[in-house]
Amino acid sequence: MTTGRDDDALTWDGDDDPTLDHGAAGEPDDTPGDEADAPAQSAPGELPKGYRAVGKGSETLDSARAPAAASTSDTSSATADRQPMGNGALIAFGVLGGVYALYAIGWLIGGLRLQGRAQYLVTDVMYQGSLWLAVLAPLLWFATTLLLTRASRAWLRFVWLAAGVVLLLPWPFVMIGAIGQ
Repeated sequence: MTTGRDDDALTWDGDDDPTLDHGAAGEPDDTPGDEADAPAQSAPGELPKGYRAVGKGSETLDSARAPAAASTSDTSSATADRQPMGNGALIAFGVLGGVYALYAIGWLIGGLRLQGRAQYLVTDVMYQGSLWLAVLAPLLWFATTLLLTRASRAWLRFVWLAAGVVLLLPWPFVMIGAIGQ
């Protein structure tokens, strides 16, 4: 009875991956034909193309690859180093997006409550234009911050969003409220 990989009951795509453990309990797989199917091994301090070193000791591999990485363009290395957002960041962006949506609603309600009181100060057309700009301001701030800080660090994006929360507070709603005084 042979124990070769071709005689296994089940085979899957990717079984020929050289990173898989071919032996049982750390023993090397001595089946004939595996050497011909395996890709050429890379140098001892170098990872195969498409792999990235992580964990303890990965700094030594990264320093060995530094000259090769320096020759690539800035845009390709910036996109390769970019990490996806974590769950906490996504939840925080959702909460801040909800705050900005509530601010837009607050500006609308507060502005409509002030409409009768502000008629003697400005014409109706000017008031309507400024009302809709005030309603759109929180939404525009949120979208612009997310768009312009795409390549920046997450903390910088949160600083700009927090500044918008402070600056765009719907004062008509805060001072008069939904019911009015």
